[in-house]
Amino acid sequence: MHKHHNKQQTPVHGRYTRWAEHGGATRPCIVSPAHVDQIKTRYRLFSRLTRKLSLLSILTSCSAAMAESKSKCYCSVPLCKTNKQRQPYLSFHGFPSDTAERKKWVRAVRRVEGPDFNVLRGSTFVCSLHFRETDYTPAVRCKRLKIGAVPSRFQWNNWGESRQAGNTRPGLSLTGGRCEDLHTGARGDHVYALPPALGTLDTPSVRIQMLKAEVQKLETELTQLKVSHLDFHKFCVSDDDMHFYTRFPSEEAFLAFWEAVQPSASMLVYWSKAQEKGQIFSPTSPRPLQLIDEFFLYCCRVAAGLKEKVLADIFQVSVSMVYCVVITWANYLYLLLGSLPIWMSRQQVKSTMPLAFRQYSPDVRVIVDFMEVRCQSQSPLTLQSEVSSSYGNAKTFKGLIGIAPCGAVIFVSSLYVGLISDQELTEQCGILDLLEPGDGCMADKGFSLDNMLTDRGAILITPPFKSTAQFNHDNAPRAQAAAGLQILVERAIRRVKEYHIWDSILPPTLFGTVNQLWTSCCLMTNFQGPLDLKDHIHIA
Repeated sequence: MHKHHNKQQTPVHGRYTRWAEHGGATRPCIVSPAHVDQIKTRYRLFSRLTRKLSLLSILTSCSAAMAESKSKCYCSVPLCKTNKQRQPYLSFHGFPSDTAERKKWVRAVRRVEGPDFNVLRGSTFVCSLHFRETDYTPAVRCKRLKIGAVPSRFQWNNWGESRQAGNTRPGLSLTGGRCEDLHTGARGDHVYALPPALGTLDTPSVRIQMLKAEVQKLETELTQLKVSHLDFHKFCVSDDDMHFYTRFPSEEAFLAFWEAVQPSASMLVYWSKAQEKGQIFSPTSPRPLQLIDEFFLYCCRVAAGLKEKVLADIFQVSVSMVYCVVITWANYLYLLLGSLPIWMSRQQVKSTMPLAFRQYSPDVRVIVDFMEVRCQSQSPLTLQSEVSSSYGNAKTFKGLIGIAPCGAVIFVSSLYVGLISDQELTEQCGILDLLEPGDGCMADKGFSLDNMLTDRGAILITPPFKSTAQFNHDNAPRAQAAAGLQILVERAIRRVKEYHIWDSILPPTLFGTVNQLWTSCCLMTNFQGPLDLKDHIHIA
């Protein structure tokens, strides 16, 4: 029989042999060099992919650590402003759960447990800046506090350094070279993370005060710079110009009034927007004009009587915006000034009454008169017939105004249709409810208010007829004082009429705002200063 010997095959030059199973028997396979290169390439790709996966795993761990470092941990030590988000290299330690140890920590950080400070698990921490290196256990990856460790490094004890160290800063050697940082994680950090030197603890507070003063100075300069570019400075060069455009006696009075209303005016929303129901509008939305310029525009329309087209050209806005500003400010001033308690008590009236009036007409509480304003309406003919005035063909409204003997406006009624009688207007406006028994109400001779005043215990005082040629010696001072009061109310009403918006008929656009315009004009006369009667009326 032929014997088969298991003889090992020798590799052929330039080839590599590997053993493989084929058909149940083991036989050598010849691998070409190209196949070997392909295997080597796959191995390199596999090694590179393995390294990338390892790097990705490391980055994922770092991202998780960074996300964890952004947790809201704050140091509870007074004067310490560190937190985990801004100083992620610091470690934050919760208070011990043991009662005795926790009390040591609370006493060390100069806190007192009570309503203002509570030690809560998971939210009350002390950062690692307040511990010494010896308070930690030596570890390769993570250092832990030793049992019984208590925070001992604070600003008030110069971060735990002895006074023999002089003014040397922690973290700096006596020779000027840098020593090891107090905390291993603080290497390479900025100077502001290091504790202050001895004797410089008050420097930050002084610096803060200086910066606050500088900020206040800059804010004042900025305010003056803004005011210097306001539109009213282009027109109001003198106090006479200011009085013409705004009816305020001076620029100082105008700015004083503005500073009083500015806090509430900053919340103004345009009237057209406020009427849209179900919507919320922010008062900080962009405006084509500054608020003080809007107020000046309103004064130019009401006081100077400038038309809407002229104001639109001056302020470089649309005519509809001028109407919007006028209506908005008319309603705002109507609500603001209308909420002020202007009715004077009997004691206030007597204390502010001129001497001659107090001597000869001491019972006068209020002087009343009526005023009519003209308007133009696109309303039905029935309403037009009701607002027609017997003084002319113009459609008018009528209102009552009350003046104190000192010249201040203390009562303003709403406007009523022009055909209403004086007696009916007086009864409906509500001034009779304010009078007390014994009060004197001065009115013109043509007013028939005797019965209404008598029912309330008040008296009607009328000035002497202008046609009276002579008075006896006893009645002359009293008649002169009464005439002076009548001239006083005429001048107060003239102040209202000097708002030149009443010189012409109001356009239909302002028809719905005529009552607000009337009230604001009457009340703003109180900001023009007291009436000076000494030059024209003998009252002393």
